[in-house]
Formats: sequence, C-alpha cells, structure tokens
Amino acid sequence: MYPGAFVATHPDKPAVIMAGSGFTQTFAQLDAAANRVSHLLRAAGVRPGDHVAICMENHDRYFEITWGCYYAGAVYTNCSSRLTHSELAYILNDSEAKVFFTSKYKAEQAAEILPETPNVQLRLMLDGTVPGYESYETAVEAQPDTPLPEQRFAGNDMLYSSGTTGKPKGVSREFVEQPLETTGTGVMGLLALLFGGNSDTVYLSPAPLYHAAPLRFCIAAHQLGATVIAMEHFDPEQYLQAVQHYGATHSQVVPTMFVRMLKLPPEVRAAYDVSSLQYVIHAAAPCPVPVKQQMIEWFGPVIHEYYAGTEGNGFVYCNSDMWLAHKGTVGTPINCVLHICGDEGEEVPTGESGTVYFEGGAEFEYHNDPEKTKSSRHPDKPWSTLGDVGYLDADNFLYLTDRKAYMIITGGVNVYPQEAENVLVTHPKVIDVAVFGVPNDDFGEEVKAVVQPATMPASAGEAAALAHELITFCRSQLADVKCPRSIDFREELPRHPTGKLYKRLLKDEYWAAAGRAI
Repeated sequence: MYPGAFVATHPDKPAVIMAGSGFTQTFAQLDAAANRVSHLLRAAGVRPGDHVAICMENHDRYFEITWGCYYAGAVYTNCSSRLTHSELAYILNDSEAKVFFTSKYKAEQAAEILPETPNVQLRLMLDGTVPGYESYETAVEAQPDTPLPEQRFAGNDMLYSSGTTGKPKGVSREFVEQPLETTGTGVMGLLALLFGGNSDTVYLSPAPLYHAAPLRFCIAAHQLGATVIAMEHFDPEQYLQAVQHYGATHSQVVPTMFVRMLKLPPEVRAAYDVSSLQYVIHAAAPCPVPVKQQMIEWFGPVIHEYYAGTEGNGFVYCNSDMWLAHKGTVGTPINCVLHICGDEGEEVPTGESGTVYFEGGAEFEYHNDPEKTKSSRHPDKPWSTLGDVGYLDADNFLYLTDRKAYMIITGGVNVYPQEAENVLVTHPKVIDVAVFGVPNDDFGEEVKAVVQPATMPASAGEAAALAHELITFCRSQLADVKCPRSIDFREELPRHPTGKLYKRLLKDEYWAAAGRAI
C-alpha cells in the first residue's frame, strides 16, 4: 500500500500535518509530490534497488521525499540530522548513495562533504542552495506528478546503527522487486493488527523522523490511509497540546518523554484532554518502573511497549495489563522464539540471565561488515541477537538486565562510546580514556568520560578548562549526543596488562555513587 492508493477515496484528507508550522499535505498532494520525486530519481539513473540518502530535520517535505524514494523502488538511508560532516560522508560512501537530499539547515556539513563523496551523482537541497547542490524545489517542479510509466516496485530502507568498530553499520536486507500497489511493510501489519491502526487513526510522532521506529511507523500509518501529525521538536506541553488539538489516537514515544511530561506542573498536566489516545507505544530504552506506573495512572491502560531493533529479527511486546502483572518486563515474544544463552551458547534455566537470542525473525546483515554480522549470530543455531542480556520468567516474559556491551541509551538514542574514545585518545593531552553511561534522571543515561591526562590538572579551574577543551574537541568530530557531557581525570585507568580496559569497574563506581544499580 502507498498514499496514492487513497487518492480515489479521500484525496483531500490530510496525510501530513506538521504540528509546529501547521503545514498540511493531503493524500492527493503527497502522492503527486512523491510521483515527482520518483520521476526525478529515475531521470538521475536510480533503478530499483539503487541507494539514495536523506539528511535533514523534521521538514515539511520529509515524507514526500521518502515516499518518492519508495515509489522509485530505491533503498533509502535516512541519516541523523545531528551527524558531523565526516560521519555523514562515511554513510553516503558506505551506502553507495547515488542521490543525496538535504536542506539548508545542513548547509555547512553539506558543503564539507562535497570532496569526500565523489560517487554521489545528484545533490539536492531544500530552502536554498550552496555550491555543488541543486534546488530541490526547482528540480521537482519540472517533473510530472503522474506515476512512473513502467511497473513500479516498492522501495525499502537501509538504516544505520553503530558497529563494533565504532563506525555506523547499515542494516541490510536482500532487495526483492515487489509491486508497489500490493506490497505492505511489516510495521504496517503490526500497526493494524497489534495496535488497532486503520484509516481513522491520527498518529502523533514527536521524535526525529530519521530514527527507525518513527520513520517506519509513520510510513505504516500512511499505508493504512491514516493522518500523521509530526512534531518538529519534542516539547512536553506542546505534545499534550497536539494530542488535544488533533485528537491523536496513536503515538510512539521514548521513556525520557514520559519523564519530561511527568515533570510538568500538575495544573499544566491537568489542562489537557488526552482521552482520545487509544495506543501510546514506547520502546528504544528501558523505562523505569515508577515512571511507567505513573503514566498508566495518568493516561490509562493505553500504554504499550515493545522490544525490537532496526534489524527486525524479533519482536517482544506487552500492553498495560500484561506489564502490571509483570512489572519491569519488556514483554513476551509474538513473532519469534526467545532463547537465553550463556557464554558458550548453551541455553540457561528460566530466571537466569544470559544473551537474548531471537529465532524466527527477519534475516538481516550488517552492510559491508561480515564480522559484525557473524558476531550477531549464535555459534551453533540459526538465531540472532541484538547483544542484550536478560532473562525469562515462568510466563515467558522477558526482562532486560544489561545493555549491549557498554552501549549508552540517552533519551532513546543509542550511543556507542568507542566512537568518542577513538576521538579523545587522539588529543595530545590525553593518554587514556574510558567513555560510558552514567545515570541521568531526564535521559536515562548521559555520556561520561574518565581521562588519564598527560599532565594532571593542578586545580579545579585547570580541570574544568581541560574538560571543556576535550569536549569541544570531541564535538568538532562527532555529533554532540555522542560526546561526553562531563569529564573526570584519573592518574591511571584500570587496565589489565594485556591492555583490556576494565570499564565495568568505572561504570559500577559511578552508578553506585549515584545510588543506582546497573
């Protein structure tokens, strides 16, 4: 299914509404715009299965570009708008993108990647241009708004998550030519069958659209003929305003959004009617039990949770009633079988922690990284893992007890500390460095660095100045969300003579000092 399928029945129904600007695009307008983009891509030589990249903020025209890629049968990579130029260039090169869409908001990075991305054949920018980029608006206006004349095949995404080397890795699936008119996504089925989505749904999305879950659920909503309300940025009160104003029936959030809403003054929370909400879905990070308890008390038993990954290799789910009977769970498997395994791959007894493996989910590979792909597989069985540790109770409900190896989840965003460590250790004043997550009441975790400097600061003032210098250095090369918010200094870090860093010792120390268990 696709937006054009609904033009005959409700052409003037809003498909997209931007909550901040009020920009509205009907199904007829979205379909016509996506057709223009598909013609533009085909004229640029993009054939079904070819790769295209998109990097911009939550923009009025974000969906028409994504759907245009879908209509053209392209494999599209939606990149974080917070990436630095080197991170963005890496993804464009690694994905072999032929066409790159961006906006004036990303003009600085767009200009910087020009000499580093020679294989990009067409570069388009919205809201203005810089040298090396053509005007998106001018380019699409020259294209017809009718469907491509040949058989159309559905596109799909290849989104990136970090790998063991610290470089992002694309989650790749085999591209198969499937007719656009009759092909739906797996998330469309989930939204319809599990979360009651249909053409009457009003889906409120408060998160960045480049993330896997917001992007895929919004696409799924359009496939059902539903209206998508997209927020340019999350703000807790504005979110409640949007629920009331648009009569939102469905929404997907991350736990830090729950935290921020709960911190609003009681009179502000009480001022908004949220009774239209039928399904509030959350994922991406662990939700503290007290936070979820309060949200169920406030919103009612409409809170739903799932545990899954961009990889699509399994899906674990619970509704409010299930969670209340198994507090702390992330759910029970619904399209797969879970196996909890020890270090040697052996299955462990019920209630005992181990690596969580999925059986029966979608097949995937990490693009251009066979070692990463291999590391995600069970040594003896055709099972795959996201690297998380957890246990199953007697009712087959899953509880996560650890993260992927030292991965930091801050505000629903996965951060891999190796990237920041690789940058900071190159600074001339740094001998050794460890980066890990420490507790943060708003974001769940925040990025922390402990550094062994070449010369220990002689005073608190010198320490503060050095910390500022190192954080600034890190942010010059990585997106700020990946960089430490604070830095402490030590004479020496706990390393084994073999060179292994005992990062867990440092992490345990900080979590214990905060009165929190890991």
